[in-house]
Amino acid sequence: MSALVPGRVVVCGAGVIGAAVAYFLSRRGIAVTVIERTGVACAASGKSGGFIALDWCDNSELGPLARVSFALHARLAEEITTDYGYRRMDTYMVAAREHGTVPGGHRIPAPRWIDGETVVAGALGSLETTAQVHPARFTRALLDAALTRGGELRMGRVEGVSVAGGAAQGVMVDGELLRADVVVLAMGPWTGRAAGLSSLPPIHGLKGYSVTLDAPDVPADALFMDYRLAGEVYVCGMADRRPLPESAEGVEVSETACNVLARAAGRVSSGLAAAAITKRQACYRPVTDDGLPLIGPVPDVRNAFVATGHGPWGMLNAPATGLALAERIVDGRAICVDLRPFDPARLPAARR
Repeated sequence: MSALVPGRVVVCGAGVIGAAVAYFLSRRGIAVTVIERTGVACAASGKSGGFIALDWCDNSELGPLARVSFALHARLAEEITTDYGYRRMDTYMVAAREHGTVPGGHRIPAPRWIDGETVVAGALGSLETTAQVHPARFTRALLDAALTRGGELRMGRVEGVSVAGGAAQGVMVDGELLRADVVVLAMGPWTGRAAGLSSLPPIHGLKGYSVTLDAPDVPADALFMDYRLAGEVYVCGMADRRPLPESAEGVEVSETACNVLARAAGRVSSGLAAAAITKRQACYRPVTDDGLPLIGPVPDVRNAFVATGHGPWGMLNAPATGLALAERIVDGRAICVDLRPFDPARLPAARR
């Protein structure tokens, strides 16, 4: 793979993946234009928990990507002057029931603030292995850093990639051709729909809910909860199989699902039980047929790249994805991590 020194790169999507790609390209002196239809971090990138972990992806194809990215998160927190809430934290596994109590007591010493009818089953992470960022602020900080190096944010609807002679020439934005030497597609679950490229593998949207509680006295701990309600088990959120809407603006929030999450939090501690809900949110995470992201060249289209399908690990793996793809575009190969497991060509195309 030969090196490429593009004069202009268009990144489609202003979520955390697109922002990370733009950030690391800008550090190489590349002029980047980011196209966004709705708003910066308007979908999963602004509604996730911002949780990141060093070794939770070990023993899988994601392991090396996650470890590189966890280290990059720590480095970025020092390099970027904007405070986006990066913090190390302890992480616990807890169990609770909608009615009644979980048999037995805490398996390990519980943090003092966990005073509800909840059992702390174990420690999942420490200050050395788990951390958190404010997702929307982190995404914005990456993008702002790219913009200060000459990048541009343009609001508009991507209507497809313009291809001539087997190579991308740019993207159609609101009926106008925006020319580029390289196109990067990073529109989450909407990537395949907006790009209009038949060689891309399927990209699906997996819907989930979250709530934000006003509980300033709760310390920086993370809990992963086994919560039983009417015979079902919900872990760290609520799943919903409703189809992907046309855009992030069309995502509907179920009050019932959010109330379940709030009740689950209330079973953990008296502080959370009394906390007011300040946000009820829903988003679609991008997923692929084999559960691994797509990071690399678009099959059969030169000068076009894709970065999506990260599922629940988008916030964690955004820095390594951005750095590796920037290396692939500029140097002809990724240096920080092996991208072969994430080659889009490994999966069959959505349409032939």
